[in-house]
Amino acid sequence: MLKANEKFISIEEYFAQEETAELRSEYYCGDVFAMAGGTPNHNRITVNLASLLNSQFRGKPCEAFSSDLRVQVARDVHYTYPDVAVVCGELILAEGRTDTITNPVVIMEVLSESTRDYDRGSKFTAYRSIETLTDYILIDQDTIHIEYFSKELDGAWRLREFFNSEEVVEIKSIEATLPVKVVYERVDLTPISSKSSKHERTNRSDT
Repeated sequence: MLKANEKFISIEEYFAQEETAELRSEYYCGDVFAMAGGTPNHNRITVNLASLLNSQFRGKPCEAFSSDLRVQVARDVHYTYPDVAVVCGELILAEGRTDTITNPVVIMEVLSESTRDYDRGSKFTAYRSIETLTDYILIDQDTIHIEYFSKELDGAWRLREFFNSEEVVEIKSIEATLPVKVVYERVDLTPISSKSSKHERTNRSDT
């Protein structure tokens, strides 16, 4: 993400800007960070996740939301737009807001080259301060790789990784499963180098 401001932006200014902005931005300590546009793979995975979860939530008190819904990580300090956020029970909104939640139990982020280090590092550190959060899941968009962090009873976070399309990610806290092959349905996993070579061959054949 790219920093979009040169001077300190108050939280009130940030909210006002977001209401009319064409592209979403996240907020941290007076700085605004423009979110990069999503790739087809990024969008497919996000849609697959939300659809898969909500199909399992019928008749249950949980709901999966897409990246249009903002999460308050720390009041007046840190706000993000996770790719998918799950809330169970009452939806608790930030004070004075109708577009910002405070009580996600599961957050999922689809990794990109520009954000993967942030999503794995300082962003995860910040998310762990959310009292309701029990699960954090990172999905690579270019290869089959899912990193699943779950909060244990002692407060420690346990990591499990999935690399096989036949595996199933079980999220016990929300009684849901994520078959890996469904998460990656319609996702183009062709290596970038192969895509480039194919593009070059096509260009040569057109000349």
